[in-house]
Amino acid sequence: MNRVLLSAAMLVVVAVTLDWKTKLPTMSSFVSTAVVTAKAGQPLIGAFQSDEASAVTASAAESQPALDDEGPLPDLDGALTARQKQASSHNEGLMAQNVAWLNSAPLNRESLRGKVVLVDFWTYSCINSLRNLGYVKRWAAKYKSAGLVVIGVHTPEFAFEKERANVAMALREFRVTYPVPVDSDYAIWHALNNQYWPADYFVDGKERIRHHHFGEGDYAESERVIQELLKENGAAGLSGTVSVASKGIEAPPDWADEDSPETYIGYQHGTEHFASTERLVRDSPASYSLPASPFLNQSGLSGTWNVGAESGVLQVAPGKIVFRFHSRDLHLVLGPAKNGKPVRFRVKLDGTAPGNDHGVDSASDGTGEVKWPRLYQLIRQKGQVEDRTFEIEFQDPGAHAYVFTFG
Repeated sequence: MNRVLLSAAMLVVVAVTLDWKTKLPTMSSFVSTAVVTAKAGQPLIGAFQSDEASAVTASAAESQPALDDEGPLPDLDGALTARQKQASSHNEGLMAQNVAWLNSAPLNRESLRGKVVLVDFWTYSCINSLRNLGYVKRWAAKYKSAGLVVIGVHTPEFAFEKERANVAMALREFRVTYPVPVDSDYAIWHALNNQYWPADYFVDGKERIRHHHFGEGDYAESERVIQELLKENGAAGLSGTVSVASKGIEAPPDWADEDSPETYIGYQHGTEHFASTERLVRDSPASYSLPASPFLNQSGLSGTWNVGAESGVLQVAPGKIVFRFHSRDLHLVLGPAKNGKPVRFRVKLDGTAPGNDHGVDSASDGTGEVKWPRLYQLIRQKGQVEDRTFEIEFQDPGAHAYVFTFG
């Protein structure tokens, strides 16, 4: 992990324009969401409004990126668990049977030899990953004929993201067509000592990692790295960089007015923002009431909820969540009832319907429905951004609420 930790520390010191999530190599070892000033987040193709997206070619700066040798690309049989590896000596076909690869047969160093490879770590409910995704998709399309292979390693944050069916649905929604290994056991993540979503590793034709980038932004620089590695590999006629424009969830954030932090409903990452009158009860149903006047970045529950490490689950309808926030966009990662039954909801801003400030997943009257587990954009303020009190009421039991994110 030293290379990754040192690189991250250096990036923070020089205030590189990033917005990322950091994770140690276990799901229980959340560190923080680091937001560095003067970020350069860019829009991407909308997963749910992809028809509104476009990409154009822009001139790139002539400066060449400095590329180092950061070590070999681990074989992607790292997607096997230690137990599976031990058993693999007795079963030659184990890799194909146990590692879920979507959009492709399993790939390894041998099949990738001579190719320039971009390894992109992402997870489909992470807003930072989604805003990065549009660029990765455009690079995959633009440079495929020049010898670039993009591998989108899907490493989950939440349990529902481990489910192959959910990841497959996300690939359809986001129109991802390049190979995606479902890294539900964090094996590829461990093999590269990764700690971030998103994280991009750039590999040359000799299977050496030559560059990495953590977080959003610096897209032109990353594309110049791709071009340089392809040129080293014999490609010619590479020029310009892509620019991706989109609306909806994946639009670039308004950093200047984002004063609310990522905030989890589950207790795993702390409960310092929880402001309901009652004390939070872990892993057991309990009744809660809303805080009368929450301060900025305080949240609360009402109704009967079972709050676990990852999420809060509504036991009896109706039930509410409130959050006092300051940001243009408000997102909430939600899931339906355990049996898959959709959950209806209604959102309010300062006690009334959001009107024109509704998000892509809520109507102007605040209504919406949780159909499958993912990130839902519930508010996009169209006018001046100011402190607002958000409220969501679930009209059916079983709603799973995971984390608020902003943009």
